[in-house]
Amino acid sequence: MERTAVNPWAWSVELGYHQGEVVSGHTRTLYCSGQAATDGDGKPQHAGDMAAQLALSLDNLEAVLGGAGMSLTNVVRLTVYTTDVDGLFPHYGVLASRLGAAGVAPATTLLGVTRLAIPDLMVELEATAVA
Repeated sequence: MERTAVNPWAWSVELGYHQGEVVSGHTRTLYCSGQAATDGDGKPQHAGDMAAQLALSLDNLEAVLGGAGMSLTNVVRLTVYTTDVDGLFPHYGVLASRLGAAGVAPATTLLGVTRLAIPDLMVELEATAVA
């Protein structure tokens, strides 16, 4: 698989993501459902703790990726949904550092939403990965 970043402007690279990515030569695509801070039984965890919810959401995303024989290195598109954009920003480094450690800067969108499917959840990650 070959990934080519598309960045007509440099500012997004400084924030840890590309405006777009051209992917060629891939053989499989995984479309991940939104992953949030839930345990193995689907029960919400870490009510009111944005940093812990973001970290567990990432763990859950990595579990889905792993189930497909992939990892964060395969993520080419990431959508972050949060009920509190301002509350997420101080903890965004949790996400950026894990993506950076994987050597990726996927095309990313951050959306503020009124609520998620389970009221105690504050953040949800939806990803597309290719291998």
